[in-house]
This record gives sequence, structure tokens and C-alpha cells, in this order.
Amino acid sequence: MRSMLQACRHCRGLLLFSLSAEAALTANHNGSWGRHCVLAAQYLSKSTSALPWEAPSRETLLRTIDVALKDGNLDEALRAFGNYKSLHGFPKPGVINGVIVSLSYTSSRRWLQRAYDMVLSVYQCNGNLLNCSSLMRLALALARDQTPVPASAVLRIILEIGKLPDADMLSMVFLHMLKSQVGSYLAADVLAETCKCFLGQISDRRQLKKLDPLKNNVTLFNMVLESCVSFKCMIKSQKIMELMSLVGVVADVNTMVIAARVCEMVGQRDELMTMKRRIDSLLPFFQHYRLLYNSLLSLQFSYNDMDAAADLLIDLHRQRKSCVFDSSDVQKQGMIQIGSGNLKSGYRILFDPTKLDKGLCLDTTKQCDLLIPVDGNILPSEKALAKLIIGCVKANKLSALSSFCITLQKEDLKGISASDVINACIQMGWLHAAHDILDALESAEVPVAVGAYMSLLKAYEKEHKPEEFNGLLQQIQKIASTMAEFHTSLSFTLKDIANILKDEMPQTKSSLLSSLVEEAGHYDPGDHLTFQFNNSILFFCKAKMMEDALSTYKRMREQSIRPNLHTFCHILCGYSSLGMYREITILWGEIKRRLEYGEISVDRDLLDCLVLDFLKGGYFSRVMEVVSYMSTHNIYCDKWKYRQVFLKLHKNLYRNLNSLHDKTEAQSKRIEDVRAFRSWAGIK
Repeated sequence: MRSMLQACRHCRGLLLFSLSAEAALTANHNGSWGRHCVLAAQYLSKSTSALPWEAPSRETLLRTIDVALKDGNLDEALRAFGNYKSLHGFPKPGVINGVIVSLSYTSSRRWLQRAYDMVLSVYQCNGNLLNCSSLMRLALALARDQTPVPASAVLRIILEIGKLPDADMLSMVFLHMLKSQVGSYLAADVLAETCKCFLGQISDRRQLKKLDPLKNNVTLFNMVLESCVSFKCMIKSQKIMELMSLVGVVADVNTMVIAARVCEMVGQRDELMTMKRRIDSLLPFFQHYRLLYNSLLSLQFSYNDMDAAADLLIDLHRQRKSCVFDSSDVQKQGMIQIGSGNLKSGYRILFDPTKLDKGLCLDTTKQCDLLIPVDGNILPSEKALAKLIIGCVKANKLSALSSFCITLQKEDLKGISASDVINACIQMGWLHAAHDILDALESAEVPVAVGAYMSLLKAYEKEHKPEEFNGLLQQIQKIASTMAEFHTSLSFTLKDIANILKDEMPQTKSSLLSSLVEEAGHYDPGDHLTFQFNNSILFFCKAKMMEDALSTYKRMREQSIRPNLHTFCHILCGYSSLGMYREITILWGEIKRRLEYGEISVDRDLLDCLVLDFLKGGYFSRVMEVVSYMSTHNIYCDKWKYRQVFLKLHKNLYRNLNSLHDKTEAQSKRIEDVRAFRSWAGIK
């Protein structure tokens, strides 16, 4: 058949040559005849391009694809596309991307999967045939369908082919991806990869405009950062904030509130106090920063610094909703330090304190549990008061609690009364604490309701403490003349005092009691030591002073203070920043033991970082060990990311795994580990 086809084509060529020659010879005698011959030759050459027994022509298949797409016949379009691919290879980019867009507009997961498979097939052959716009449409459709894994793969393909996704479209894709935990992990990674791609395309300052799409889209970063905090991705949260600094994003109110929660999660109290000083004067935006104050108060309690906690609550009480505000007094932009302020290598984020992007609405009702808004003020909730009372009583810092009550009373600030605090202590059985607060209030000449004295007297009598009972009775006798509730009387017994009260004192339970009981069950006197040690370790790790960080860790263990998840995250990030991968293998052994004994919780962020570090260091046995651990605990493994790291660093490693004949046992084991990873990651 092939020989016959060649013969026909040869004959057709001779015929065309003959007609053309004849036309040329007669052109001088009869110009009209020559022109007709030339036209005939051209017509014949076109009409005989496809013989009846040949396969469908390119034009026929392309026309079929076009008509099928216009009619919405996706089955026919894909069939014609498959035929074209098998006969002629991939068509022009316009055809490919037209099919992808048509499939993306459907709501069927089946067609979306076909579109995704087509993208993977084209990408493996020639990624330059793909169009960024059509890929973004497909990524958005996949994200809406709640399939974040293929959606992230499409976004990564855009970056791999050297294109940059549209920032606004990227926000829409992330909006749907962030609804799930896996989607949140992937969105954070894709955002980080996008930032690095943008930064990688800038060789000098003249190209800084390329960053404008990202710099001007603070909502994009806020969305991802908020999701990282919600899912407690501590390492990713810090990475996103560092990238914001490198890109030059101008942070807004929402950014700083979320950054405060990151600081709370990591334990960076000093950074939060710096933020507080920066925003204290912004009265019109006072309510917007309630979450930041909430995070700072939470850290004061975590560090068991009750003096600082009481001072913060007083500061918030004193803040008033101002009716007069001069906007010229507010500096438009400032800088916020990310990391310790003493570090020269720290990161700084541009901050506009008056900018509030309404594209992201933070849910403050669940996150802000220590502070509540009341008439323009921010007041402590019962939970915050319970934490303050318990912390002061347990840590024997009653002076801080007394000063708090005295200041509230003297400055006539709204909030809890001193009598409420005393009654709460009495009902919890902390009678000596209640008595100490009474004494402090008397010394400061702050009046206390007689009911507080009566409650304490009855509690002493009930607990059979005659010495304390008589002492308080004498105390009441000395100040009775100043109490309007008492009539003049020379003898004071419990019965007499009860009789001379204007009304019998009702036996009511403090509203704080339930909060006190609950918080008392959570109070651990040793927790604040863990926070303090972790803060020191974090400082040294960020300063790349790993010897000092390890010395602090050893001292922590010597004092029988149990390290937590954050301890190992800080050390891991410190090692990783210095490329100390061998030390990370030793750290993994310690982490693994703690996980087995249940001393620390399983954290995907930590395990993901371990896999990446082991891949960079070439420890493939450790890679497969961590991957197996993640699989056993149903933790999502980002194969695409791990595969790309491998191909970037170890693409030609043991490419021919059977080429080594004289191998040591260690080499054989390493080859098996590399083969196992290739098989798991789908690398041929």
C-alpha cells in the first residue's frame, strides 16, 4: 500500500510539472492559455492533497474538534482530539487550550479529571503548548470541586513552565482550597513557590515592578496565613511572614492581627509587646486590634507573668472610645520586626496601621475568648479573670491581684468589683488569699462591701478556724464605724453582726466560680518554664547559634522540664537554615522516641519539614521512614513537592541502578532506598 501511495504521489507530481512547463512555453503565444494552465495546476495541487484511502486530514480533525466544542459534544471533541494526537501529535496551543477551557466550564468531576489528565499529558511532552490563562481556569474549577491536590498540581505546572499565575485568580483558587486541611497545606506551599518564582525572575532593582501583583494583594497572604494559624502550621506560618517581608507586601490591620496569633502560637511575647506599643495610640482602630491584645494576654498567662497580665488589663480598661481623632497624627506606614528585635538578620514587614482590607473578615467570636467589647472598651472575660486569679493565687502573687482590684476601684473603671474577686476566692476555698486581698484594700482605703467580710467569717467558722475567725472579727470591729451597714454597737459576735445588718445577706454563688473551677483544672505550674526555655531556644536558633540552643535544651532536660512540639520545631528550623542534615537525623531519633511515648503530638508541619531536609541531605532511608510514618498516621504526603525536590537535586543519582557491580552493603542499601523513593514518588 505504501509503494502504491508513493507511486500515485510521483505521478501527480509529474502531471503538475508537465502542465506548468506547457503553460510556460505557450505563455508568449497565448497569455490567456498560460494563465489558465497555471490556475489549473494550482487547483489540482490543492484538490489532490488527501486521497480517499488516506487517514482524516489535519483540517478535518481540527474542524471536528471545533464543531464538537461549539455544540457542547465533549465526547466527540475528545475522540477527535485523541485521533489527531495519535496521527499527528499534539495540535496547536489554541486547540489544546480550547479543549481544556471547555472541559473546565463543566460541573462534572469526570470532565474535570479528563482535563487534568490532558494537562499532565501535554506537560510531560511539551509544557510550552499550555496557556497560563486556561490552566488558571482549570485550577479554579478543580478547587471549586474540592479537589485541592490536582488544583495545586495545575498551579505548579504554571510555575514549572516559567509563567506566573494571575494574583487575583490565585486568590479565588485559594479561597476554595483553604476550606480543607489538605488544601491549606497545599495553598501555603504553592504561595511560597509562587513568591520564590517571582523573586527568582528579578535580577536588579529595575525589575521590581514584577512583584507588584503580589505586593498589592495583601488579602492573598492574609488568607493563607490565617489558614496556617487555624490548622496550627507553625513552621509554614513563619515562612509565609518571611516571604511577605522579601516580597515587600504592605501589611494591614488583618495581617497584624494574624501575625499576633502566630507570635502567640510560637511564644514570641516580646514581639507582641512591640506591636502593642505601635498600635496603642490608634483609638479609632482600637476594637480591630482586640485579637492582638487577646494573644498578648494569653502569652502573659502562659509565661505566668501575672504582674504584666494585670497591667495589660488595666491599660485596656483605661482605653476609651475617642470621639475626636486627628488622622494626621498617625504615621501612614511603619516597620514591624519579625523575629527578635536584637537580630540583625531578622525580617521586617511594612505596616499601614490604618489600612483595613475588607476582602477578609476574621471571625473574632471564637478566637477572642479572653477579651470582650463593652461600650467602646475592651474588658476581660470571666475566663481571663479566672486565669488571673488562679495564677496570682497559685504563684503567690496576690499583690498583683490586689493592685488590679485597687486600681479598678480608685479609677472607677468598669469591670469586676473587688468583692466579686474576694467572694470567688472564698468559694474556691482560698480563704487566706481572700483575707490578704481584704487587708490590701483596707490599707489602700478602698471600701469593700460588708458582705465580703461576712462571707469570709462564715467560711472561717465552717472550716473551724477560730484564730482566723477572731482576728477578722476584731478587724471588722475597728472599721465598723465606717460601714453604713452597721448600727452602733459595742459587742461584735457573728450572731450580733448578722442581726444588725439592714438585710440578711443572700447566699449567692459567684458567677466566676464555674470559670475558676474549669481553669483550675488546666493550670500547670511548670508550663511557663517550658515557654521560657522555648523562647530562649528560638532566639538562638534564629540567630544561628545552635550550640547555645542545644545548651539551653540540655539545661531544660537537666531540670526535668519536658520539651514540647515547639521545642523540636525550633531546633529543626535552626538546623535546616544551616544545612546541618546529619544533625537532623539525630534529632529525628529523639522526636521519634517522644512520639512513640506520646510525649509530643503528631504534627504534619514538622514531619513535612523532616522529609524535605532528608531529601536535601540525601538521607533516603530516613525519607522513606518518615513517609511511612506519615502514611501510617493518615497524614497527607505532598508527592509532587518531594518529587520536584528530588529531580532538582538528585536527578541523575544512580540513574542506572544496576550499573554498579562491586557494591558495598551500604551502597546496596542506599540504592534500594533511592529505588524505593523513585517508585513511591512515581519517578521513572
